[in-house]
Amino acid sequence: MIHVVGGGVAGLVAAHALLKAGRPVTLHEGSPGAGGRARALPDGTDNGTHALIGANRAALRFLHEIGARESWIEPEPDGLPVLDRADGSRRLVSLSPFGWWRRDRRPAGVSAWAVATMMAMALPGRDRTVAAAMARHPDFLRGFVDPLTVAALNTPVGEAGTRRLAQVLRRLGTPGATRLLVARRGLGPDLVEPALAAIRRLGGMVVTEDRLRKLDRAGGRVTSLHLHSGTVALGAEDKVVLSVPPWEAVRLLTHVPVPERHAPIVNLHFAHTGPGPVRFVGMVGALCQWVLVRPEGVSVTVSAGDAEAREEVDTLAPRAWAEIREAAAAFALPGEWPEETPPCRVVKERRATPRHGPGAIPKPPRRPLANLVLAGDWTWPGLPATIEAATLSGLAAAEALR
Repeated sequence: MIHVVGGGVAGLVAAHALLKAGRPVTLHEGSPGAGGRARALPDGTDNGTHALIGANRAALRFLHEIGARESWIEPEPDGLPVLDRADGSRRLVSLSPFGWWRRDRRPAGVSAWAVATMMAMALPGRDRTVAAAMARHPDFLRGFVDPLTVAALNTPVGEAGTRRLAQVLRRLGTPGATRLLVARRGLGPDLVEPALAAIRRLGGMVVTEDRLRKLDRAGGRVTSLHLHSGTVALGAEDKVVLSVPPWEAVRLLTHVPVPERHAPIVNLHFAHTGPGPVRFVGMVGALCQWVLVRPEGVSVTVSAGDAEAREEVDTLAPRAWAEIREAAAAFALPGEWPEETPPCRVVKERRATPRHGPGAIPKPPRRPLANLVLAGDWTWPGLPATIEAATLSGLAAAEALR
């Protein structure tokens, strides 16, 4: 038996891959529902606004395998609508530099020198902050590089490292790599539920509210798992995929190198129904960095939201709603957008991702014990913490145990 501990994206991917390879799997999730940071909350609300791009090939392949790919749609195929609150300007921006040959698809501050400076960050070289690397191009930094960095690295440009951003930039050059995709209904019905259903179809067992309290070791192996449901003694052929956040990994294993500093993400979900279709809008110089409009509600993401994570809901929600109304007016979004702030649920992920600053990229061992492998976006050094990194780490963990 293979015990997958942790039902986030990495754990779901690892369990599915192992079951496809004919291995028996039990998935243990400590909370009432799976999904980790890409989960749906008990009321059906997503914890956050998660998007994929065409370059996320592993994640998109996983969605296809579990029968959920068609539920992820491209809301803005003609370019991302971007509102700059500083001057009220509106743009349709191509997310790919190859689309900037069209003047009406360029972000603010584009010049040949600015683009060359950005692309130079994709090459091996000195690791410094993104703000320092782009200091001579402040308009382009503000209008494109900053939003890209914060979205991909969840780290402000004054802190984010160019080596980490380079991992993202190198993946954006192929056709279709920058297509923006979102879950039509939400992460529950369009990711987590199909993954769990696929795992069960393949014969996997799923046990929720089954937190791993501790594990016993002897001779460089895990010998037993002390779970909420009881103690599981491991036989000679039993193995473990430990797919938990870094602070849980170090609690359980003590000797694994893990990221020590983390950055928050704040998400606001407004109870506002509309006629559709699904829309996705970016904002510059705003609290609301990304606004996802579905017929069922409106969601806002604030990445690298250190200050916002400390702000009270009573002030945060009205600020965000006022900006959403500005975006709705700027891009003629259909439906009614009343002045009064609708009911809002705020979800604060205080340790959403590691802080991706300059310096050595942590490389925890995939197999710290003979019968235990690690999974999780923080274990994949080739990308910052994203759904794609989590997917790749889950596949690598499964491959290590086949």
